[in-house]
Amino acid sequence: MLRFFPDRSNPSLFACARACAGLTLAFALTAIAQTPDSLPSAPQRVRQLALTGSLAPVPQQDGIGRKAGDSSPVGREPQDAPIVSMAPHPENSAYWVSGQVNVIFQGRLPFHSKYEGPNSFQSGAEYKTSLLGTLYTALRPTHSIRYNTDLILDIESAGGRGLSEALGLAGFTNLDVVRNPTLGSAPYLARYSIHQVIGLTRETTSQEPGPFALAPSVPVRRIEFRAGKMTLPDFFDVNGSGSDSHLQFMNWTVDNNGAWDYAADTRGYTVGGMAEYDDRQWSVRYGLFAMPTVANGIDMDWALSRAHAQNGEFELRHSFVPQRKGTERILFYANRAHMGTYREAVNAFLAGVDKTPDIVRHEHFGALKYGFGYNAEQELTENLRVFGRFGWNEGQHESFAYTEVDQTVEAGGDYAGTRWHRPVDKIGLAVVSNAIKRDHQNYLKDGGLGFLLGDGTLKYGRENIVESYYNLHAWRGLFYAVDVQHIANPGYNRDRGPAWVGSVRAHVDF
Repeated sequence: MLRFFPDRSNPSLFACARACAGLTLAFALTAIAQTPDSLPSAPQRVRQLALTGSLAPVPQQDGIGRKAGDSSPVGREPQDAPIVSMAPHPENSAYWVSGQVNVIFQGRLPFHSKYEGPNSFQSGAEYKTSLLGTLYTALRPTHSIRYNTDLILDIESAGGRGLSEALGLAGFTNLDVVRNPTLGSAPYLARYSIHQVIGLTRETTSQEPGPFALAPSVPVRRIEFRAGKMTLPDFFDVNGSGSDSHLQFMNWTVDNNGAWDYAADTRGYTVGGMAEYDDRQWSVRYGLFAMPTVANGIDMDWALSRAHAQNGEFELRHSFVPQRKGTERILFYANRAHMGTYREAVNAFLAGVDKTPDIVRHEHFGALKYGFGYNAEQELTENLRVFGRFGWNEGQHESFAYTEVDQTVEAGGDYAGTRWHRPVDKIGLAVVSNAIKRDHQNYLKDGGLGFLLGDGTLKYGRENIVESYYNLHAWRGLFYAVDVQHIANPGYNRDRGPAWVGSVRAHVDF
């Protein structure tokens, strides 16, 4: 979900970000002293994905609700839960309109570096400000539960740049930035899709309406189809504690499986279709999507016979802890695109054919890159959740769409602030270790450039990242967060780092 934001190099965007920050600060000063118990009572009517990282049904007092084993805590909220959106969202409505603004200020301290290359994470002090705004709209033409249809259209505006132009790290520090600042800040269509539910039983279960599914109930057993423009992490590799960069962690390889080179353009979106079967304890989903014409490019290859991405996932909802909730997901993907191989590029360099290794000169139509991932989340107590991921891909073909990771291992968790009377607040900690295969290492060591990495040479070591945050619910839909990330061996290079990155985030849900 690579997106894109403003810094001082664009005065108008920087002024916009500063004004937004000032507005949110004003809200905070009037409400920061309020505890959730002092806010007006109302049911929770906020976009469920933003708060929980899950789109699964929510349990109700009648016992019909979220499928057993799902680890999201929504539904455990008291009836007088705090309001977490600036404006209420009507229940059982034929339409959905909501929005959000996310502002992130990031700064980096100077760190040790023996050398730097064209795609290095720069070693000097630096700061950037990012701004993203999204308008979510959806229409539900009928009121059928068993055969529900949703028409979805989202508009987004983004601008700015990441630290070091979002280069030099496999696990970059801000999931909301895009590597290509030339795309500009003009609004664009982020999503447009059709969502169709086909119920296989008359028995229903409740769900929280949101921008991707408006119906208040769904059949317990059902098939769902989606077709159009979308971003795959909305539906695959979802994790209740580690999927939302607006209210949780910010690092690319913490919020998503870094070894999953999911189909996407530069902003993180693709076009295609997917089908999903849901039952009481398990789900299975499969999708076919378009791939970009070049690595991390904005244009898609519409010849699906030669370039496409297949993604599949099996989800099992069960718990390892009695009376608590847990979920496991197994993901696979297979991408075909105009990709090169690292070994071929290195061999051409060693033979004197190329002056430097250049994987672009050795790309072939129909090249296959594949991998798999494991994703688990487990509730331990009413307020504590833990999660983990493992990812692997074959590593011979170039990293093409998401980031330069061939293997990843991650563990983390979050803790709700109920004990200090702030149940919506969250504190989180995650550790992720990323790696690349030998051919990929040799390519970077000999001076090759990926679409993200390239220090000119390489003394290889795993890129290890520790991230922690505190997310504060200030008032209604206003949230603030502080975040710290420690990156050892940035860009897999033991000759550089470690790097420290600090962040302050303001988020508003409308």
